[in-house]
Order: sequence, then C-alpha cells, then structure tokens
Amino acid sequence: MPDTTYVGAVDQGTTGTRFIVFDHEGQVVANAYETHEQIYPEPGWVEHDPMEIWENTTAVIQQALGRAGIAPSQLAAIGVTNQRETTVLWDADSGKPVHNAIVWQDRRTTDRVESLEAEGKVAAIREKTGLEADAYFSATKAEWLLDNADPIKLERARPEDIRDRAEKGDVLFGTIDTWLIYNLTGNHVTEVTNASRTMLYDIHDLEWDEDLLAEFSIPEAMLPEVRPSSDDDTYGTTDPDGFLEAEVPVAGALGDQQAALFGQTCFDAGDAKNTYGTGSFFLMNTGDEAVESDHGLLTTIGFQRSGEPVQYALEGSIFVTGAAIEWLEDMTLIEDPAETAELARSVDSTDGVYVVPAFTGLGAPHWDQRARGTIVGMTRGTRKGHVVRATLESIAYQTRDVAEAMEADSGIEMTSLKVDGGAVKNNFLCQLQSDIIGSEIVRPVVDETTALGSAYAAGLAVGYWDDPDELRSNWQVDAEFEPEMDPDRADRRYERWNDAVERSRDWARDEEE
Repeated sequence: MPDTTYVGAVDQGTTGTRFIVFDHEGQVVANAYETHEQIYPEPGWVEHDPMEIWENTTAVIQQALGRAGIAPSQLAAIGVTNQRETTVLWDADSGKPVHNAIVWQDRRTTDRVESLEAEGKVAAIREKTGLEADAYFSATKAEWLLDNADPIKLERARPEDIRDRAEKGDVLFGTIDTWLIYNLTGNHVTEVTNASRTMLYDIHDLEWDEDLLAEFSIPEAMLPEVRPSSDDDTYGTTDPDGFLEAEVPVAGALGDQQAALFGQTCFDAGDAKNTYGTGSFFLMNTGDEAVESDHGLLTTIGFQRSGEPVQYALEGSIFVTGAAIEWLEDMTLIEDPAETAELARSVDSTDGVYVVPAFTGLGAPHWDQRARGTIVGMTRGTRKGHVVRATLESIAYQTRDVAEAMEADSGIEMTSLKVDGGAVKNNFLCQLQSDIIGSEIVRPVVDETTALGSAYAAGLAVGYWDDPDELRSNWQVDAEFEPEMDPDRADRRYERWNDAVERSRDWARDEEE
C-alpha cells in the first residue's frame, strides 16, 4: 500500500457534483464530475432529486479514486462543500427524502416573504441572522415542505404525519451539506456557515433561534447539530462496510462561497474574493466582527476552526451570472461558452444594448424578488455579438454593484480582488471586470477554490496541514488583470447600467402570472 495520502473534497453544486483529490501542495490529482437534472415544476420553482445527488456523489468519488489509482484508505479526510440554502427533508427511518430538494433559486415562497415585510418582521430577522428576508434562504422552503410535501413518500404515513414526525425528530431537516454528511457518516450534522444561511440561526449567539423557529413553525427536533467548519472532533467516518469500504474521517464542511473564501486563503479582515458560478458571490472577511450592512449586503459567517472564534464576512449574492451564459446557449445564440469571448470581441461595444439577467429576481444590493430579465437598447442593427457582449458586461456590472456596497459598508477601499469559478477562464471577462470595477483582478493557478477550501478545512482538522500559513504558501497566481479603460468611460457605462436595472424591477406581478 503506498504511503502517500491525500484529502478529498465533495463539491456539490447547483448543476452537478464533483469530487476532487488534492495533494499536500493543494494541487489536483484526481477529478470526476456528474450533472444532475434541473426540475422546474412551475414557473419560478426549481427542484433537485436528493437521491440523484447522493448517487452521483458516490459515483464521482469512486470514479476519481479509480482513475488516479488511489485507494480510499489513502484519504486522510474528506471535506464537503455545497450549494447553500437548498433544502431537503427526509425520513429518519428510511433515509429517503419526503420531497425533492427545493433549490436556492426557487421563488415559490415569495408571497410568504412579502407577508413578513408587511408585518414589519424584516428588521428583526436581519438583526439576528444578518440576512435579508428572502425566498432565497432555507426557512420558508422548510416551512413549505412541512406544509406541502407528499406524505405518500413516507411509508405508513397519513397526511398529517409529516409535521407530527418532524416534532419527534423522525423527519429531518438539512441543507445539502447535512444530507451528504448524513449519508456519508450516519450523523445529523451541519456547520456554522451553512446554518447561517437558513434564516433560522442567530449568527451572534451561535444557536438556532427560538423566535424564528416559531415564526416558520420549524420543530427544533428536526434540526441538525451545528459544528465548526473545520472540526478536530470530525463529523464522523465513512462506513467500512459501505461503498468506500474504508473508514475515512469527514472533518470539514463549508457552504460553497465560504469554501471559496477559505480556498483563496482570505483568512484576514479585508481579504475579498468573487466566485463566478451559476451566480456570483462576493465575500469580504471582516474578522471576528459581524459588520452590519447599510447597503443591501448580507452579514454572514465566513468560517470557524475548532476552538477558535467565528470569522464573519460581508457578502453580495448575485443570483445569475454563469446562468446567463447558459441562457445564451438555451437561446442558441452560442453553442459553447468558449464562444462568448470571440463574439464579444467581434463588436467594438454593445451598441447601447444592456442585458439585465434578473431571471430569478435581483439579489444584492437591490433585493427585488419580482425583477425579471430584461434587454434594453436594441435596434434593427443589434446583432448576436452585441447581446453576447452585453451579457458578459452584465456580470461585470453586477459585481461593481456589490463592490461599491462592500466598500461603503466596510470602509475598506478594494485595490485587488481574487476571482475563481468557471467563468474566470475567460480572459475577456477578467479584463472587462478589472475595467468596470477599477481594480486589479487576480486569478489563482488552482481555480477549483470551492473544493480546495473544504479540503483545507478537513485537512487542518486531522493535521494533514499544520496551520493557515502553510495553506497561504500553496496559493499561486495564474494571471493578473489591471484596469485599461478610462475611468470616466467606465463610470458612464455603469450609470447607464443602473438605468437598465430600474427597467427590470418589480416586473413579475401575480395578476399577470
């Protein structure tokens, strides 16, 4: 048996599940990926099959290890990172979900959130959780599932049994990290960053909040135990009689955006990163202080190591960025995302066209659940290249929206932004982002920073890495982009973007749906 050991990371995202094995230098040595079905039962509803996600998880772990010739026993630990807010309820006896998972993008509980606003409860929710009241978060999703999940999926169940069984802890709640850890170890556990995204967790007192549980009628018995992101005690081990046939500690977990913050080694107050995935998520470490936002950002937990204080972050959540590129494919404007840079360069500008990809509403700093996707400024001369370029520009403009709010809240002028995610492979977008935001953009060599962050958390917990300084030494720059556009020109284009955003707002009204 080879002596070399590694750390593995399950990266369970919105569109698929990846397993990556990292070595001691933080380099990728094995990688496998499977997509899962996107389920749209009604307009604005988005669901995933939790069993498909779990089956894909076991498949990618086995595929990655097999391709690299790595034995499961060579894994010093496994970390988990996940799409946040996506909510699963399952039966503790059978381990089967009572309904599909409701995905973070889902808007079915918009009316419930608006009732919270009408009742004047938003400020109290923000004070405790750091979050805006929004259908994005888990609380209203769990409430909906308890009220609407099909009881037939529970063996021997009657229609009223789901809530009854939840009160006894026989129906369990979890975000995707909890679902995977439960299936990997048999333990019902989450960690602080995912708990902080439920709209049920007090990020100051670090506990499930009784008032919020009462508001959303969530039984405490169904909630997981909350643990550190990097847990020296571990969350448990894999079953030696299970699919891995080995006992491997599961010792670290972070929500995907906090994992990217950790993977980018943003360990100090003021460090910032932006991850470009299905959406984009801009986080700045604020240290052990929970900075309250006056500009539409979220205050969230960044990470926690065993025995250490929680580190907080400010976050700007942009709902649609990479998904806008997928939309271009859906509309057959492109056949492959790699075409976007070439098409964008085929025109000198957007010719006055602006795309606001508010397909599921607007996130930070606007928080408009009823905004919808909009294209403005088209003429008979508008061509495919203009629309594609405007779509790429929308990613950069939305990031500037958040960057300006971040600087106003933190009082820190940002001169450099670390970036990661699939879209940053596009050099045109990186340069455009630098131009629009007016600061340096830094892309690391290892751009799978979400998986890397959860691997780091797990590896630190079991002593695979000694301390954060060792992780900083692993981080290497692949490319840097400096602003080239005249700042006044960038400002004028950004002001016009704000005009386009106003035209997208408050579009989806019930009487028209």
